[in-house]
Amino acid sequence: MTRMLVTGGAGFIGSNFVHYTVRHHPEYEVRVLDALTYAGDQTSLAPVADQVEFVHGDICDAPLVDELIAGADLVVHFAAESHVDNSLHNPEPFVRSNLIGTYTLLEAVRKHGARFHHISTDEVFGDLPLDGTEQFTEERAYDPSSPYSATKAGSDMLVRAWARSYGVAATVSNCANNYGPFQHVEKFIPRQVTNVLRGTTPKLYGKGENVREWTHVDDHNAAVHLILSQGKIGETYLIGSGDERSNKQIMRLILELMGQAPDAFEHVADRPGHDLRYSNDSTKIRTQLGWRPRYGDFRAGLAATIDWYRENAWWWGPQKDATEARYQALGR
Repeated sequence: MTRMLVTGGAGFIGSNFVHYTVRHHPEYEVRVLDALTYAGDQTSLAPVADQVEFVHGDICDAPLVDELIAGADLVVHFAAESHVDNSLHNPEPFVRSNLIGTYTLLEAVRKHGARFHHISTDEVFGDLPLDGTEQFTEERAYDPSSPYSATKAGSDMLVRAWARSYGVAATVSNCANNYGPFQHVEKFIPRQVTNVLRGTTPKLYGKGENVREWTHVDDHNAAVHLILSQGKIGETYLIGSGDERSNKQIMRLILELMGQAPDAFEHVADRPGHDLRYSNDSTKIRTQLGWRPRYGDFRAGLAATIDWYRENAWWWGPQKDATEARYQALGR
């Protein structure tokens, strides 16, 4: 069996990746490393707890990382601080986790010769005009606009440098916004859904005109597995469903699916430097690796996600009060 180490495997995308791997790829022996910061939750792995090994630890802990990677054939690196608002309030954890943590992993991978895949974001490219059809491509220059995206851009560059300078067998993927089960309630879709479930008015930044491309987390993780099995070492792949919607459109669809009036939300102060639009040209992964999103119908995927949050208040309930307190302190 191939020994796989998944960093950040108790977070949103990482835990779903572990679930997906256990369901569809029994050829992997999975070990998870997660620091269990506020955005990581070991209960997200409860359905597969007897099929994976969990290690509570920090990717900046060099001796621990070295020990774990010495026993791994493959590292899939999800671990990151990832919320823009939090990065604007306090950038330090983002610099530490996203830059120092990635460096620590790369040094261990270089020493032990493991294969490395780095999960990144399309936010490293900055943003696009609202009224255009332009898309991000793998060749686009980086132009990050928040401490979060700047540190993710830096981590991408570290991976590429270690691949070129030291021959590390690495690939990179940059994905559009994800949605689905086990996403922390600080994020846009689960925050609005859980507000409605609690009888609280949902919140929309500014005018809600900012546009995002939404990809179901299972589609993202299917793409990652294609890169692991068929991707070319040293290459970068953009992942995106092609479904673009404004935040206001998403808000109204959530309200419709939950039986609320379309205007049953309130506007709050916009995020500083709020990116206008993201859109990935995923031609490369579609043509070279044959990836296609299974959740082509965003409405159906969103409805299933709402049902998951409705049925799993035990999971998100403990996060909710602290999250809303942080937003209240930020005036959002």
